[in-house]
Amino acid sequence: MPRHTATTQSADENKGARGGVIAVTRALFVMEVFRIGERHLTLAELSRRTGLHNTTVLRLARTLALAGYMVQREEGEWRLGPAAGWLGARYQAGFDINNVVEPTLRELSQVTQESASFYVREGDERACIARVEGPQSVRHHVRIGMRLPLNLGAPGRVILAFSGEVGGAYENIRRQGHHISMGEREPEVSSVAAPVFGLNWRLLGSMCISGPTSRLTEKLLETHARTVMDAANRLSYALAGSKSEDTPSVVSTWHP
Repeated sequence: MPRHTATTQSADENKGARGGVIAVTRALFVMEVFRIGERHLTLAELSRRTGLHNTTVLRLARTLALAGYMVQREEGEWRLGPAAGWLGARYQAGFDINNVVEPTLRELSQVTQESASFYVREGDERACIARVEGPQSVRHHVRIGMRLPLNLGAPGRVILAFSGEVGGAYENIRRQGHHISMGEREPEVSSVAAPVFGLNWRLLGSMCISGPTSRLTEKLLETHARTVMDAANRLSYALAGSKSEDTPSVVSTWHP
């Protein structure tokens, strides 16, 4: 379940910006401040994390408890209820990653006019599990399911970097949040990739655009790097939820 650290002001801003119901927004904030591994929280801590007054949090928690989304312990502390677990289970059962990945790749391809791909790690290799071909007649071809080296090309380097690979080159990738590759795996192919995170903000894979080096010059790749990072960040938020203490710093500058 996504997690926010909110204030009353931010809840009001969300309501105004998205046309939502402020009471519902605040109720979701109350549930979302629970972190992975936390079994229960005091009313005071819920109030502190949400930025809402104690009486407001208590009213919301009691309302959520009526529907089974929160439970109050005998000691007075609050925990998430079984209804919250069932909601997450239903979401997972009906979730298809391609329903989220492919539209993001399609949008990225349209913006950059290049082919866009999504890779995941499989042992010592990376596998392309989703791809949208660019509109250019001359382009880099990769088929879905194709396995490629992890240590050659921008997508693999990004996966290694955010898997904790040591070395100055990988430190630089983690710091920048992306990697540009020119002729590293194939002499005439260039690419730029960024990491994608999934549940609990764990690395899921990498997203990239690729094409012939004659068109994708270093200057153009640097221009596209921000676009690729933004697309990867949007996908990460769609898969992992809202920003929390678990969110890697590489996506900390992007706000959904």
